[in-house]
Amino acid sequence: MDEAIYSNDARQRANTDLVIVLHGYGSNPQRMLQWFATLPPGVTGAALRGPLDVGGDRGWFLLDYFLTNNFAEVVAAAQRVFDWQDKYALGYKSISLLGHSQGMAMATTLHRLRPETYKSLVGLSGFVLSNELLNLTDTTPEIGHEIPCFWGRDPQDLVINPEAVQHTKEWLDTYTALTARKYPDMGHGFGADEERDVRAFLSHYLK
Repeated sequence: MDEAIYSNDARQRANTDLVIVLHGYGSNPQRMLQWFATLPPGVTGAALRGPLDVGGDRGWFLLDYFLTNNFAEVVAAAQRVFDWQDKYALGYKSISLLGHSQGMAMATTLHRLRPETYKSLVGLSGFVLSNELLNLTDTTPEIGHEIPCFWGRDPQDLVINPEAVQHTKEWLDTYTALTARKYPDMGHGFGADEERDVRAFLSHYLK
């Protein structure tokens, strides 16, 4: 059964660009639906639900404050998205990923495990996983062939620790064509300026 929440009905999805929307740890897909308003015309959004129960909300894999992670859990969560994608993400012109917080970790992990599958990445107040086994999958792209990536955050966001921010910056600088934006006073949530910039980014790359 397709449990995704879509931005439009089935009759409008064929031959559109798909953006898979991934929520954060202790959140749910319903809290990500406002991002559907940032999608340009001709783009379909599909918000997915993480498999992990987090106090009645959802997550993708277990995390602590230091953002440590278990490789097997990460791969299992990624495989759930791949299974959905292989069954339901058919007939689209392209697939992109948009993730908030842990959802950004998921988005970048999906790209790392299936490079050249996605057209663009959007990471919101999130991070890239630091994992020795996952690092082995990384391949430096040819110059000019890096995946476009938008990374928006509040520099005073206390949820993502400084070490994770630094690792994320270094990884994105190395493996993506990065557009980085900072939004003071936004916290770990969303902001109107960020939503405007995400819409501009997607409008540019999904055309």
